Amino acid sequence: MLPKDLTRDLKSRLNMLAGQLQGIGKMLDAENIEPDQVLVQFKAVTNGLSSAEHLLLDEVFRKGLALQIVDVVGACPGDCQDAGRIEELRRAFPNLSEGELTQKMQELRAIGGRLEQHNAGLKKKGEEKA
Repeated sequence: MLPKDLTRDLKSRLNMLAGQLQGIGKMLDAENIEPDQVLVQFKAVTNGLSSAEHLLLDEVFRKGLALQIVDVVGACPGDCQDAGRIEELRRAFPNLSEGELTQKMQELRAIGGRLEQHNAGLKKKGEEKA
């Protein structure tokens, strides 16, 4: 679920972009429109949409990935099979591109699943010894 303030911001941006697109449509209806003016408006819409996309990626995916890293670091007792990979992801996190965020989130989900199984096995062994 998206935070309400983010949803409000994205809707505001999209409404602004819709207005810009309508403005481009009106420009195209004019008889003596210069192509460079239309191009400038297209670039403005493209940049605005890109900005909204970056906001979504940063607010949702980057924060989600950060929380996943915290979870797996906390769940790894230091000697788990993925300890090295977890540390690599933790160090790479600040420099991940937007395209890498969802891929790394999937990878961390898989690691988290393995950690749950690993820790459940350790717990079971501890209970058997007691």
